[in-house]
Amino acid sequence: MGTYINIGNAGFQRARNSEYVDKSELIRVVNGTLFTERSFSCVTRSRRFGKSMAAKMLCAYYDRSCDSRSLFEDLAIADDPSFEKHLNKYPVIYLDMSAFTERFKNGSIVDKIKEKLLDDILEAYPQVKVRDDDDFMETLIRINEATGDAFVLIVDEWDAICREFPPTSGAMDSYVGWMRRMFKDVNASRVFAGVYMTGILPVKKYKTESALNNFIEYSMVEPVDMGSFFGFTKDEVRALAAKYGADFDELEKWYDGYQIGDELSMFNPNSVMQAIRSRRCRSFWATTGAFDAVANYINMNYNGLKDDIISMLAGGRCKVNPTKFQNDMSIIRSKDDVLTVLIHLGYLSYNWRKDECYIPNREVAGEMVNAVEANHWEPVVNALQASEQLLEATLNGDAEAVARGIEVAHDENTSILSYNDEHSLACVLSIAYYYAKNDYIMHRELATGKGFADIVLIPRKNVESPAIVLELKVDKDADSAIEQIHRKQYPAKVSEYVDHLLLVGINYDRQTKQHTCTIETWTMGAS
Repeated sequence: MGTYINIGNAGFQRARNSEYVDKSELIRVVNGTLFTERSFSCVTRSRRFGKSMAAKMLCAYYDRSCDSRSLFEDLAIADDPSFEKHLNKYPVIYLDMSAFTERFKNGSIVDKIKEKLLDDILEAYPQVKVRDDDDFMETLIRINEATGDAFVLIVDEWDAICREFPPTSGAMDSYVGWMRRMFKDVNASRVFAGVYMTGILPVKKYKTESALNNFIEYSMVEPVDMGSFFGFTKDEVRALAAKYGADFDELEKWYDGYQIGDELSMFNPNSVMQAIRSRRCRSFWATTGAFDAVANYINMNYNGLKDDIISMLAGGRCKVNPTKFQNDMSIIRSKDDVLTVLIHLGYLSYNWRKDECYIPNREVAGEMVNAVEANHWEPVVNALQASEQLLEATLNGDAEAVARGIEVAHDENTSILSYNDEHSLACVLSIAYYYAKNDYIMHRELATGKGFADIVLIPRKNVESPAIVLELKVDKDADSAIEQIHRKQYPAKVSEYVDHLLLVGINYDRQTKQHTCTIETWTMGAS
């Protein structure tokens, strides 16, 4: 057993000793790539989405220096025909690149990596004759020729050097050059049974060509057939909630919302597990280290990025083209680049069918608000702070205060859309009632059977507050909005969720630029 080769299964053993959600079918997918044209895989996902867990699982499964059968025999992979064929059959080289970036801070980091790997491999194969000038790849070739061994190489946090070293250090050029030496070599296909790299960013591009274009990419933008392994599914979280007596609805509100490929409802796995252990839901992102990067990217404000962030905080979606991004966090040239980075970091989710991104859940929305506040966007910060007061005024039936609050929000956020229409007013209201999302689910254009209510706030489970129905008018009056709520029987539909409602009519006068409001209570059985 070495430092980097044949390290055994202790890492995955610790996972199995803890609460473990079965993601072992990832092994089936990787097994299908071994000794094929698809044997080099780069699987990238956001921080705290189980990258290292998957790498340790693969290491335990393939490493021939240990017997891992007992770790897998009760998991889904044990029923797959490929399970026996590859279980503990290969010499495995395991690299955690973040460990190197913690130890070595200058541009010679790649030389240190090569030196330590070469020492380890020579110690593992003392019988194989090598030359003094053989590098690491040449040594692997000689081992393969002498023994027939084909290696499985697992690289965790492959992009740590890209993220931690400035371009001027030369470390990234040396690193990619070293990887090209290994993976583009004519002998690579027989030296490596398979290569599995994981990190946050897909393989870096240089100019118009990928430096390592023989890698198959699986990412938050394009997960191919690995989407279900990137996070926790709804069924998996529901099972965890039932097992530990956690509130599934709260877990869903805080950590659901990611669309990864065709998987429409994925949860942040690390946050779910921490919430279950601590017995309460809250944001666990403050410890990821990505916050500063998010704040800096948003501050660039390319092409109206600030307005798009505001719109997404209000529940909107933003068009994005992720294909332009060079997979280099030091090269950010457009709004698309910023949004794509935020997708890879997990701060936005991506709908590939519509090329849209959005804020997935309450946890991430809170971090976005932190980023907005850190960048001192005073009008936005003020609007978000005023949101709590607006909800309080609504619940207290203070129509005058509601009208004033909406007027201020309208004035401060008119750049999102044209000022003088109901759609603009609805978007502004979504922002103005941002705070309500803590206790409410917001519906825009909720179908009621006799029409569509403009905005409906349905209280979440275990919230005692009334539902709120908001109807918007332009150049009419607030009373006519209330009249429409009754005429189209909106309360009857909303009362399927809760029997106590507040009906809120809002009118905007385009000529005077003033807002008026009428608030009425409604309970089940009222006419």
